[in-house]
Amino acid sequence: MINWKRVRPAAVLLALMVAGCDVGRGPAGVETLAGSNAVRHYDPQQLALGQQVFEQHCAACHGVSGEGAANWRQRDAEGFFPPPPLNGSGHEWHHPTAMLREMIRDGSPPGLGKMPAWDGILSEQEIAAVVEWFQSRWPDPVYAAWYDMQQRALGK
Repeated sequence: MINWKRVRPAAVLLALMVAGCDVGRGPAGVETLAGSNAVRHYDPQQLALGQQVFEQHCAACHGVSGEGAANWRQRDAEGFFPPPPLNGSGHEWHHPTAMLREMIRDGSPPGLGKMPAWDGILSEQEIAAVVEWFQSRWPDPVYAAWYDMQQRALGK
């Protein structure tokens, strides 16, 4: 039982303020240029799996924070593009989810990059998780632009 005479008023006020922060709030939405409300909601277990997959299989090429190679827009001496950023500063947000998953599963298209195929190494769940993880790191304006493009790709 709480002895209210011993509880400091500041502690009660702080507890009420913290408790009230999330009352009635769902996942935050991002308004897109098309006027959609793109709700950014991620499953914590899926994000944890995605981060683990990224750190184990992707970070060596795409960078610890998904920053990609510094010169990712320029072909290397062999004529291939270096690993692009996955943190929202590259072109990854120009692609629908299905294409991102396909790129991970099947690797770079011939002659464009050195991305290996992860089919048979990563499960479909791991591929989906890593895509969700790096999308969760995109800034809201990038996510909003991707969301509009994704809706068009889905015919919505």
